[in-house]
Amino acid sequence: MKIEIEKIDSHEKVTVKALLDSGAMGLFADKKFVEKHGFKMQKLDKPVNARKINGTKNSGGTITHEIEVNIFFKGHVVIK
Repeated sequence: MKIEIEKIDSHEKVTVKALLDSGAMGLFADKKFVEKHGFKMQKLDKPVNARKINGTKNSGGTITHEIEVNIFFKGHVVIK
């Protein structure tokens, strides 16, 4: 499905195809996508080891950065 994500610092919005998983433990974005669209990344104090639904490790490695965004979907806003 398509959602809009908004950069906190510039309020620039980017429309993106996303997979929404109600059972997910967090919100995640591909690092290449984040870099391509110029989102400001902040290094985490402690890396996060993400696992797939089958328990195997994420092939992209640990999560080392975070971004702050607002998410817009069908009139709803998730502020992060």
